[in-house]
Amino acid sequence: METNQSSSLERSVNLTIPLNQVQEEVARRLKQLSKTAKMQGFRPGKVPLSLLEKQHGGQLHQEVLGDLAQNHFYQVIKDNNFRVAGYPSYDANPEHKEEATIGLIAKFEVFPEIVIGDLKAVTINRPVTEVSDADIDRTLDILRKQRVSYTLVDRAAQNEDQVIIDFKGFLDNEPFEGGEAKNYHLVLGQNQFLPDFEANVVGMKKEESKTFEITFPTDYQAPNLAGKTVRFEVQVHEVKEPHLPAIDEEFARSVGIEGGDISKLRADMRKNLEREVKNRIKSKVKDQVMQALLDSTPIEVPQFSLSQETQRIRQNTLADLESRTGKKPSFDLPDTLFTDQAKRRVSLGLILGEIITKESLSAKPEQVRSLIEEMASAYEQPEDIIRWYYQQKDRLQEAESVVLEDNVVEWFCGQVNTVDVPTPFEELVGKE
Repeated sequence: METNQSSSLERSVNLTIPLNQVQEEVARRLKQLSKTAKMQGFRPGKVPLSLLEKQHGGQLHQEVLGDLAQNHFYQVIKDNNFRVAGYPSYDANPEHKEEATIGLIAKFEVFPEIVIGDLKAVTINRPVTEVSDADIDRTLDILRKQRVSYTLVDRAAQNEDQVIIDFKGFLDNEPFEGGEAKNYHLVLGQNQFLPDFEANVVGMKKEESKTFEITFPTDYQAPNLAGKTVRFEVQVHEVKEPHLPAIDEEFARSVGIEGGDISKLRADMRKNLEREVKNRIKSKVKDQVMQALLDSTPIEVPQFSLSQETQRIRQNTLADLESRTGKKPSFDLPDTLFTDQAKRRVSLGLILGEIITKESLSAKPEQVRSLIEEMASAYEQPEDIIRWYYQQKDRLQEAESVVLEDNVVEWFCGQVNTVDVPTPFEELVGKE
């Protein structure tokens, strides 16, 4: 068996299969088939082999040749320690001349050899963040705004007010789709509409009408409006000002605190924020580690693996769109949209796999249990979540994969410079 290398990852091997081996196996399968074969004019199991060969011989020959080619190919893999990516393709060998044998060429890809690059110059910045009372106050304000109520006022509208309006838009003096609504509830200053639209409504009073023009951004999501100047006619029916609930026992009960204990509310809030901080720090460190691994260990990705991952991401994206909209998308998404993301995922998967093997890393049962308990602690009934994970092997494997990645990150941070960087809470988690 002769092996050839056509590129860094592409290989081909010449397979030679004895013709008599094919014929003997075809004959054996025909004999086996004859025991149960049915054909008009013959009793079951009594169909002549010559008729069976005429009817099924061609198909059996192809099946046997495929099976023998696969057996020969697997022997080549074993003898050469190939790490095959995907499946081989088989073609007739045009240079094969022996009449007593069949010559095939098996073409396939192998996974790249991975050598982790020099990590001495790598620095990982680890955020250090403390949850302060002010952070708890800001989070409570967010909860208050989620429970805002509005009351009618007799004055000009201002930011944070809710206005009930009718509006109608005109493009080139013609109404356009999506440009009209009646009794629309708009909260000013929250960028529900374009800033220029809201700015024109600020200052309007009850029963006041106004006509104005705004220009849509050039990158606006609706192509027919992008960069265009549109005229709007707006009428205000009501102006309402916001009222935030006080942080009292009633408020505490409304967010799930039994008995309305404010101190318990703040304690639970701190616990939740500290869990969020821990997760954000972990995520930011992991992102840096993954990027550093990609930068230090450039590899060529097998086309088979790249294609498989591209299709997986594409199908997941379409399924997500369908779940969000409630209907199957009427458009398709080209593979090129997902190629870069797929290449990154495949590359990282290969690099992580190499580190896990080389460093003998594993997901210890106690680590998996600890992770699941931590995730479950965010729910009201954590015991149910823990049981849910352990009830199905696939879910448990997902947790094990996360632990393995965490172990790689920990190993990596032990090989490089790690610097603690004091980071404000809002900078770490972002402003809501």
